[in-house]
Amino acid sequence: MTKTCTTCPYCGVGCGVQATPDGVITGDNAHPANFGRLCSKGSALGETISLEGRLLTPRIGGAAAEWDTALSLVASKFSGAIAEHGPDSVAFYVSGQLLTEDYYVANKLMKGYFGSANIDTNSRLCMASSVAGHKRAFGTDTVPGTYEDMEQADLVVIVGSNLAWCHPVLYQRLAAARAARPGIKVVVVDPRQTATCDIADLHLPVRSDGDAALFNGLLVHLVENGKIDWDYTDAHVNGFAAAFAAARATDPLDSGLAVEDIAAFYDLFGKSEKVVTLYSQGVNQSVCGTDKVNAILNCHLATGRIGRPGMGPFSVTGQPNAMGGREVGGLANMLGWHLDIENADHRFAVQTAWNSPTICTKPGLKAVDLFQACADGKIKALWVMSTNPAVSMPDASAVSDAIAKVPFTVVTDVLERTDTGDLADVLLPAAAWGEKSGTVTNSERRISRQRSFLPIPGEARADWLILCQVAQKMGFDGFDFANEAEVFDEYARLSELAVRFKRDFDITGLAGLTTAGYDALEPVQWPVPKGAPAGGRFFAEGGFYHADGKAKMIAVTPPERAKSDGMILNTGRIRDQWHTMTRTGRSPRLGAHLAEPFAEVHPEDALRLRLRDAELCKLDTPHGTALLRVLITPRAQQGAVFVPMHWTAQTGPMGRVNRLVPPVTDPFSGQPASKDVPVSLTRADMAWYGFAVSAVAMEPTRPYAAIARCKGGWRAEVAGYKMPHDWEAEARTVTGCEIGNAAVVADPATGVVRVAIVDGAQIAALFFAAPEPVAVARAHVVSLLGAKVDALAALSGRAGADRPDPGPTVCACFDVGVNTLRGHIENGMATVELLGAMTCAGTNCGSCKPELAALIATVSKPVAAE
Repeated sequence: MTKTCTTCPYCGVGCGVQATPDGVITGDNAHPANFGRLCSKGSALGETISLEGRLLTPRIGGAAAEWDTALSLVASKFSGAIAEHGPDSVAFYVSGQLLTEDYYVANKLMKGYFGSANIDTNSRLCMASSVAGHKRAFGTDTVPGTYEDMEQADLVVIVGSNLAWCHPVLYQRLAAARAARPGIKVVVVDPRQTATCDIADLHLPVRSDGDAALFNGLLVHLVENGKIDWDYTDAHVNGFAAAFAAARATDPLDSGLAVEDIAAFYDLFGKSEKVVTLYSQGVNQSVCGTDKVNAILNCHLATGRIGRPGMGPFSVTGQPNAMGGREVGGLANMLGWHLDIENADHRFAVQTAWNSPTICTKPGLKAVDLFQACADGKIKALWVMSTNPAVSMPDASAVSDAIAKVPFTVVTDVLERTDTGDLADVLLPAAAWGEKSGTVTNSERRISRQRSFLPIPGEARADWLILCQVAQKMGFDGFDFANEAEVFDEYARLSELAVRFKRDFDITGLAGLTTAGYDALEPVQWPVPKGAPAGGRFFAEGGFYHADGKAKMIAVTPPERAKSDGMILNTGRIRDQWHTMTRTGRSPRLGAHLAEPFAEVHPEDALRLRLRDAELCKLDTPHGTALLRVLITPRAQQGAVFVPMHWTAQTGPMGRVNRLVPPVTDPFSGQPASKDVPVSLTRADMAWYGFAVSAVAMEPTRPYAAIARCKGGWRAEVAGYKMPHDWEAEARTVTGCEIGNAAVVADPATGVVRVAIVDGAQIAALFFAAPEPVAVARAHVVSLLGAKVDALAALSGRAGADRPDPGPTVCACFDVGVNTLRGHIENGMATVELLGAMTCAGTNCGSCKPELAALIATVSKPVAAE
């Protein structure tokens, strides 16, 4: 089939992929972000494009409706709210998964036609502190460097980022550069010993929010050891004295690190000319995130290590179009093209260019404040697009309640059921990845085309088109775009405003593209000025965007550490899942690696709290409670617990960890703090634990339940507080399997119960329960779904000689299990390279390489000498 070059819809790396309509996905060797590499999630994209569970027609009050009826209702409700309560009574909450064209139309409609800036985005949750830090230091939200800098550096400092799991292709680019040039040093600053530490020369297990103290101390070290570039700072930087004074008043030991580790890091940074500091959510998601960003930027500005090959600060974004959203003004405190809402000249120029009836005059409500306004009754009409705030926002239960209080809520999504969609008055079906067309901008400012290779199913429509049709029904001109190419052309043409006001975002060289030219657009890094080369780096020779052309170093005072007798909760992502799993949750192999939410706990904490591996624990804050599987590991930091944030009401109600996170934010960026939450951690006394597989969809009906797709159906981990009286009935309730004959085997002495449900001659469901966490070969049990095997043999839960058990998945790209790998290691395949050659594990995205190395260290036999 014809291959279509498009862009991956996951993280901000912006990988190029080639896709065919039958779901075959390969990396695009010509794309400069990934050069053909894909991570496990990108490799599994073909498993996520089915129409199962898709929203394919508009719905009003849960009932199917005509498009014209739905659009008219949305238009009348928003018009009525604005007429009666003013423009600030309505709000949009959008997403870094929208395409730039969608984002642009939404921003234009809200700010230039409604006259409010109440449009914010889930990107507020991941990189708003970087935006604020950039603006304070540089004058605009400019990412100075490129991915190549990471490969050209002498030292790469990775701060608050599990790059190996969250941006695997960048991690592999760094690993490959290090293999080619072993002199590259890597430092990882992270409370946890993550998979990224596998390539680290130094791991600094900083305490939560200890980063500012660490980098303030670094600035002092650089001054005292003669590492400041005085020529650069004198010519291009203001604020050095105040920043240094604040840094000198900081104790680096407040970072929580040992003196010798701090000294080793400072020495390495000081003597390495080419330094890249790469940072992400561990820096941003904090009450002092903006200050932490500026503490990092201060060190690069003071040494002039910015904008030249192999050096500079680098913020990596978490979503495919977080950067594009920043460029179009998708945040509540920005106009498009990096212009400022607070600047009257900027506002006038944008309104004139749009020929719009009004323009917002002040920043709008940022995400946390927006949903608080919903709770307070101030928002009368809300439109949520392509995101799931009822799961992803802090204090998520309160956010759900707030959405429910809004008199009129619209949700545009691709799925029939999400936690947020279940609260909507109107559901509008959107085109999904593979069906829609537009552009995205990755973390290095590279604009790429996301192209369609599938027909739009049912009555779904592109987001930009839905917005335009509502705008037209509200009587607004300026939304008569024929296609996404016309939207992009207006956006590119109006980047002339950035040029006029001497801002960084210039893509005037892309204005005037024909539809064919837009369709053929190759990946290009901005700026793309008219008649001049595209791309490059910023600030090597100054040229900052404050009025005087200089950068500003910011005086950073780290906050005092609040004392807590409990644990500190740190939330984040895992390797094979994405956000709230509305896409990755559809892939059986992505669900096989870590199939349920868990709490990562240090062995000393587990001993103190009487926690045992694989049992359940309970986490409590004043905002909520979670039940989670205990994972005891020395990689965790003592006194802290890590929990992934992906599970929802559909996949694991008691694992929705953002319900526990308070709605506290950074005062400059409005970004919520998700990495430093005081929490009570206790053992959960469950009466029984269970594991089930079923050929039919299961619902999370038990006190603890985590459901994932698997080959041939669904799998579930369950647990309850009371022993059931009828185990067959329990098995049927859990598995959702009402038909078929059941075979029940129970051992009163051990309390172990096993149930097989057979439909015809095939296994329709299997259920295993015990007073302790169930010990069965899960991958083998999954493989029995739909098989014609004896029910009693299936209930053994173990593989026979005729059906080897691969064990839990280690490599999701190639679906390689731990037992398969262990067997090869025991037969002498005792290096990661040999395992890869034998099984392909680790040869695609490489995210599993740390696990392969750990497995080898545990079970390998010495390789015989030749």
